[in-house]
Amino acid sequence: MLKFIPLPALAAGFITVLVGYTSSAAIIFQAAQAAGANQAQIASWLMILGFAMGITCIGLSLRYRIPVATAWSTPGAALLVTSLAGYNMAEAIGAFVFSAALITLCGITGWFERAMKYVPLSLAAAMLAGVLLKFGMAAFGAMQSQFWVVMPMFLAYLLFKRLLPRYAVMVVLLVGCVLAGALGLVKFEALSLAVATPVWTTPAFNWRALVGVGLPLFIVTMASQNIPGVAVLRSCGYQPPVSALISWTGGVNLILAPFGCFALNLAAITAAICAGPESHPDPAQRYRAAIAAGGFYLLLGLLGGSVGALFAAFPQELVLAIAGIALFGALGSGLALAMREDNQREAALITFLVTASGLSLGGIGSAFWGLLAGGVALAVFNWRVGRTR
Repeated sequence: MLKFIPLPALAAGFITVLVGYTSSAAIIFQAAQAAGANQAQIASWLMILGFAMGITCIGLSLRYRIPVATAWSTPGAALLVTSLAGYNMAEAIGAFVFSAALITLCGITGWFERAMKYVPLSLAAAMLAGVLLKFGMAAFGAMQSQFWVVMPMFLAYLLFKRLLPRYAVMVVLLVGCVLAGALGLVKFEALSLAVATPVWTTPAFNWRALVGVGLPLFIVTMASQNIPGVAVLRSCGYQPPVSALISWTGGVNLILAPFGCFALNLAAITAAICAGPESHPDPAQRYRAAIAAGGFYLLLGLLGGSVGALFAAFPQELVLAIAGIALFGALGSGLALAMREDNQREAALITFLVTASGLSLGGIGSAFWGLLAGGVALAVFNWRVGRTR
């Protein structure tokens, strides 16, 4: 197995899953509870989401030989927490099916891919850098509360980045885990393992739920997740088959929605971990990190309701530090690519700043608004140049 998935790629896959679950698993619990889910249904949601991400990460990465990382829609889950009040579980599932059908339609028709062709690479890279900036900063902010865990992790990164760059992030993860365990920061008593079982809910199609939950879920997932997900892959030098990826993720989402798969999409932040140089020096081999992530997702899918306790055992500072350090390469590459073209630099800067600001309007995150602001700026600057000539 280590011949096919080297240790750095395996570590990148694990960090991808670690960051994904620790950052938003609690929101999934809240969203399921807002729909009136019982403990078995909550476990089913987490199980099916894990399986959906695992199957698509492995299948799509093997098929296209690029690091395709998928994820649940964290903004979508946050939307559900506030929008599912007044609807029962069957109506919520009907809204999930409706949203997934719209996503699949966008993939099959090629509408989404045609729209993405109008996004300049410099703006995509600036958006990526803006998304990742807070993670890089949080790695150093974590030193304030856990100095003796995070500082040795950073020093280990500097040393091994100089001596054995392929293994730098993996060593940082090991150092952090050992120190956290030695200092008594890992909550072993919270660990519990239990295999989940899928729970089917027959969807009910209430037009109010479709319009009030399903349609906003579709818009948020496409704008806040799939657009940045495609942009991340392109800014890392890949040319993903956009329509095929959207069709497959939407189709899997559609099939598994009755079990609690509310939204499946291309990952952005965690995709940058798999697609970055730390996972493998050869860009053509980085898909192996996404396959490793898929394997971990499948394993966690089996654990279902135990997932929350599993990842709650890690100190938050360790997660912040390893995420930020693992994304150093992707952040640096994004900034370099964003500022490369003189005539696009200011528009890219606007994209970067708006994205990094965390601006959220209408339930849509800053990545979308950053791209929109940069696109408007680029159009205005080009128009001014044309008028001057």
